[in-house]
Amino acid sequence: MARLRVGVLISGRGSNLQALLDACALPGFPAEIVVVISNEPEAFGLERARQAGVPTAVVPHRDFSDRASFDAAIATELHRAKVELVCLAGFMRLLTDRFVEDWRDRLVNIHPSLLPAFKGLHTHERALQAGVKIHGCTVHFVRPAMDEGPIIVQAAVPVLPGDSAQSLGARVLEAEHRAFPLALRLIAEGRVRVDGERAVVDAEPAGVTLLNPEA
Repeated sequence: MARLRVGVLISGRGSNLQALLDACALPGFPAEIVVVISNEPEAFGLERARQAGVPTAVVPHRDFSDRASFDAAIATELHRAKVELVCLAGFMRLLTDRFVEDWRDRLVNIHPSLLPAFKGLHTHERALQAGVKIHGCTVHFVRPAMDEGPIIVQAAVPVLPGDSAQSLGARVLEAEHRAFPLALRLIAEGRVRVDGERAVVDAEPAGVTLLNPEA
């Protein structure tokens, strides 16, 4: 069976990209990363891709006068690589509604909170300020509104006494590195379908929601 062809968009160090690269290198994994695209020429994630033998492309957003032309250049690179699914792994640019709709249900993001809580930036600081006891991350299909879309996988971690944004964020990042490859596997195996604005996952609940109180 052919593996799902995945393109990954990054802007920085690419730790979630590395988790996806490692997963795709496993025997029998149902997806392969065929291109990594960065809007930042110096992003370390590009080196991670090169070390894994994955083709890369740089599309500097500063070279474009508007978001639409930048998104069109990204789309050109994705189509050139015959990408079937796009993963946003620390991609720090807002995509246009047109791009999101063109890739509807084929565009996946990971966000460092248990959506719909704490959309946007500074999620760990806001979680601590709110006094929540459980925090985590969410892998979801992208919609035009920021940090919205059908939820595929969530991974939860406890908020511990004395946590800082940095210590909490480090545990959430470890959870992200488990959740993103799981979501990619489920999609690539055809075990995820979108019903309205809900992602229905054909899997046992324990395989979908990663709750590790000791993380």
